[in-house]
Amino acid sequence: MKTDIDIQNHDHFSFDLWLTLIKSHPEFKAKRVELFSSFFDVKKPIEEVAKTVKYYDDLCNNINEVIGGNVDTFEIYLLILGSLNVDLKQLNKEILNEFYQKSEDLFLEYKPVVIFENLHQFFDEIKNQGKSINILSNTGFIKGKTMRKFLMNENLDQYIDFHIYSDEINCSKPNPMIFQEVKNLVKNKDLELEKILHVGDNPIADYKGAKDFGFSAHLLKHKI
Repeated sequence: MKTDIDIQNHDHFSFDLWLTLIKSHPEFKAKRVELFSSFFDVKKPIEEVAKTVKYYDDLCNNINEVIGGNVDTFEIYLLILGSLNVDLKQLNKEILNEFYQKSEDLFLEYKPVVIFENLHQFFDEIKNQGKSINILSNTGFIKGKTMRKFLMNENLDQYIDFHIYSDEINCSKPNPMIFQEVKNLVKNKDLELEKILHVGDNPIADYKGAKDFGFSAHLLKHKI
């Protein structure tokens, strides 16, 4: 699958994360729903909690793509909890932070699976040619700071020149501003736009977004 990514004709490589390089651990989402339910003392059946979590996860992801902004992780929590009839007035930012910390621990325990074949080897190949790499990811439940920890634990961080996460700049793909941020951070300021290749699995956020901005783009189709 990686062999059709053209290393020769590009000097900088931007990679999406979810369903491009990694996917969720098969048990993680169910464990997170259990944690969510017990931590916030949700009085609904676990199946309903799971359904509500998925609904708002997908909805907020779609909102981010359509508007190009970023729905905050805590806003997603509150939308889910409100829909499950939990009294939001009993909550505050400290409680939400505490839950996030627990969900981060869970995420790093049930860590994502790397789906991109021989990823270290492929990144090595790019870096050995004197070329650079960034991560460009829309975030939802999992913030950029947590993804950095995961990538460090996987020894992938060593290859990455810079990271851009939507929660950190309040801007999501396919918004041209997020691709502008890539351009701003690439070391070679004179690099032509088409020499930057963005690789991702989403036809709109990754492929069309990058192409519309002027980058080269590669749409990845994994057999997951």
